[in-house]
Parts: sequence; structure tokens; C-alpha cells
Amino acid sequence: MEITTVMCTARSATIEIRDGGRHFTRKPYRVVVNGREDMTTEKTITSLFNLKPQTQYKVEIYDEGQLLGTTEFTTEYEFVTLDVTRFGAKGDGESDDTHFIQAAIMACPEHGRVYIPAGTYRITSLFLKSHIRLELAAGAELKAFTEREKFPVFPAMLESYDERDEYNLGTWEGNPLPMFTGIICGVNVEDVVIYGRGIINGNASKENWWNNPKDMRGAFRPRLFFISHCREITLQGVKFCNSPSWTLHPYFSNQLYFLDLAVENPADSPNTDGLDPESCKDVEILGVRFSLGDDCIAVKSGKIYMGRKYKTPSENIHVRQCLMENGHGAVTLGSEMAGGVVNLTVEDCVFRHTDRGLRIKTRRGRGKDAVLDNITFRNLTLDHVMTPLVINAFYFCDPDGKTRYVQSRDPYPVDERTPVIGRLTFENMDCANCHVAAAYFDGLPEQKIQEILMKDISVSYAENPKCDAPAMTEGVEKSSRRGMFVRNVKHLVMERVTVNGQDGEALETEGVDDLEMRQ
Repeated sequence: MEITTVMCTARSATIEIRDGGRHFTRKPYRVVVNGREDMTTEKTITSLFNLKPQTQYKVEIYDEGQLLGTTEFTTEYEFVTLDVTRFGAKGDGESDDTHFIQAAIMACPEHGRVYIPAGTYRITSLFLKSHIRLELAAGAELKAFTEREKFPVFPAMLESYDERDEYNLGTWEGNPLPMFTGIICGVNVEDVVIYGRGIINGNASKENWWNNPKDMRGAFRPRLFFISHCREITLQGVKFCNSPSWTLHPYFSNQLYFLDLAVENPADSPNTDGLDPESCKDVEILGVRFSLGDDCIAVKSGKIYMGRKYKTPSENIHVRQCLMENGHGAVTLGSEMAGGVVNLTVEDCVFRHTDRGLRIKTRRGRGKDAVLDNITFRNLTLDHVMTPLVINAFYFCDPDGKTRYVQSRDPYPVDERTPVIGRLTFENMDCANCHVAAAYFDGLPEQKIQEILMKDISVSYAENPKCDAPAMTEGVEKSSRRGMFVRNVKHLVMERVTVNGQDGEALETEGVDDLEMRQ
């Protein structure tokens, strides 16, 4: 066993317990901090709170009376704490505390802490500034108002004075469109940590934001957490719930850390993705639990205009020790990814009751910069996932999605509109109680998926599996026969792939036009 310190602030720390477990430790462990019992944990990624600044800590992990490992760290310097109740915030669940909390944020000096004690604080949008620490104590809840007229609007694209450039503030599903500002919002800020045991509650329901969710009324729905052109942003420990739309949406931002969070939305809530990095770089997603009504993690880089103009992929994204439950896809790439997605690794995670494990959504028209490459999934446990692996190059979103150009299985000329799917690696995956298919790979005939490597994968079906067809594509009918479906793959390698107890022969082949393995 190995115990490591992932990060620390002046008041908190996150540790990792490496005992071979995926999201959950193999058994419960006692956590002792500086000789005092702190908690019992069953998570590989565990956060500690109520620490003191500039103090050395020794964390010991015990299995009953046996010491298994230790880690040590010294907390950061803190200059001053600004308690929002001293600025006028009431936390009574009724009063509008937005301005009082915003005043504390704006008054906070570098190395300062904005502290939100237990209570329910009603807010609209709070705007972050650089070099602050914002702590939500246990029992603290930021609970959003839902009246549209209370929220500012980011008016999408603003033309520069010399008419040579533009400033993009608002966005909706990959396009520069007006949006209500996020409940927690940051623009051009850096070095921010939001942490604690508290809750940020978007308070959305079918009586407000989820009513006719695709309609733009004043502007498009706000995100629960939205940052644009930011860097060095960390979220630790907090629970995010009931988001009006996408829950955590970093946009053109770098050096992002999402640690030991809970992201929860009802299973029938519309477009409430958990975490959508869009044109972001160097992203660490560690120990997060997702349970929601859409994709748990959806990596994006603009629909068409933003991808072509800024050519900024989402890249260097690492997802570890996470739990994805009840979403459409555990990890989805696209479909708004005209800038590309490269260097993404998902490992040591658990997927439960999601429609898919990996879901790639692309189509003709996304463009030559829409490159998906170096995508790796390994050391994963999947349970009751309908289809573990899905690649759909005929995803029919957008008004032209069902046209012949997008949906035809005939080859078209490769040009500036043609997307690219490069190398994908799937290793050491245990997939139990699947329903529809082990895998569905459907590439473009004129631009085949370049390479798929599958190694040490076990797939078994549920007792009463479902019959279904791939979503958001035409020309593929439902089938009750199950197995693996592969079309238009340039290089396919399979080693030790078992489906329903039957070991498949090792396979390495070039130029797969249509391969169907029935089980």
C-alpha cells in the first residue's frame, strides 16, 4: 500500500490510498491525523478539513490496529479569513446574500480565505477573482435563485473596437451564443481554490430551468460552475447538485483540478452533464462521484465556428479513481469537438448503470481539426453498462444531421470538413451485466478509424439484456443478437478479449470494412 498527498491548502488536504481499489478502497481504513482519530474512509481519494495554516501534519492509515502507511505535508500560509456573515450575509435560506458574499470575495487579499459558515445562502451569480481561497464549511449551502430576471447575461461575441478581433463571453453547446452567467463564475482569473464539505445547489427543477430546456428565453440556461480563460483552478470536496444545465463547465482554461467532488442531478434532468472541459488543457479529474441525467464527463472543443477559428483542442486530460453512475455516457467525446481532443486517459474508475462507457460522437462537417487521438481507457470496472464502447461517426445532431452528406455510408471525398479518429487503446476492462453490445465502432468509410487496440477485456451480459439500436444515427436497425460490431477501422488488434465466457482468438488485421462478432 502507498499513501500520498495529492494537494493541500492552508485548511485542507487530499490524500490518495493506493491499495489496488478502484474509486473504493478494498476495505474500510481508519485515518489518524497527528495522533488523533479523524475518520473512517472507504474511498481511495479522501479529503481532510479543519486543518490549521502553516502546520505540519502526519496522516496514518490503519487497518484495525495495524499501521499500513503514512504521508506528511505542511499546510500553506494564510494571511486573513473573511467570514461572509461579518459582511452582512444572513444564511437564513430566504434573504438574498449575493452582494454580501461578493463583497467578501472582492475584498479578499492574496493568501486570504473567504469563509462561508453553516447556513443556507440564497444567491444568483458569484464572480471569482484571482488568488483567493473560498471555503464552504460543513452545513453551508449556496442555493441559487431561479428567476431569470435576477441573472446577468453574457452577450456571446463582442466585436473589438478596431473590428479586427472579438471577445467571446457566452456559449451554448459549442456555439458563441448568449448565456446567463454561471452560479459560480470566473473570467480571466487564476490561482483559485474552492473547497470544503458544503453544497452548491443550482435549485433547478421542471418548474424553472428544466421547463422547455432547449428554448432560449432571454439567454440560454446558466451552468452551475462556469470559468472562461482561467488557469490554476481547483475544486475540492464540495457537492454540486441540481444544475440548470451543464454542471461544471471550464472553457478555454488550463491547469484545472477537480478533486473528491460529488456531482449529483436527477436521472431525468435535461442536459445536466457533470463536467465538460471545452478547449481546456492539463485537466486532472480525481476521485469524483457523478450521478446525473446526461453524460458524466463530456469533453468538447467547439461545434464548428469556434473549433475552426481558434483551433484549440482539449488535451492532456487525466481521469482517475472516479465513479460514474446513471448517466448517458460515463466519458463522452463530442459531439462539439471541432477543435479536437487529444491525450486523454481514463483509468482506475467504476462505471455503473450508464448507457455507455466510452462514447465518441462525431460526424462529417466537424472539420479537419476535429482530431481524436491518443485516447486510453484502462483498469476499469463496468457494471450494468448497456454498451461499454461506442464510436459513432454519423451522429445526427444539428439541423443538417439527417442529410445524405452526414448519414451516407458511401465514401465521400476527404476535405476540410472531414473529421479524424486516430489511436484508441482499451486495456484491462471488466464489463459485467451489459445489455446491447460489447462494442460498436462505426467509422467513416473515407476516413477510417486509424487504430483500435483491445487487450485483457472481459464482457458478460445481463440475465435479461435489452434490444436496442445505436442512438442518434440512421441506417442501423435493432438486433437481438449480441457481440461486437466494427466498421471502417484501419488497424484493429484484439488480445485476450472474452465475451460471455467465450475467449476470442487473438486478432490483428488491417482494413476492417465490416466485421461482426456474434455472441
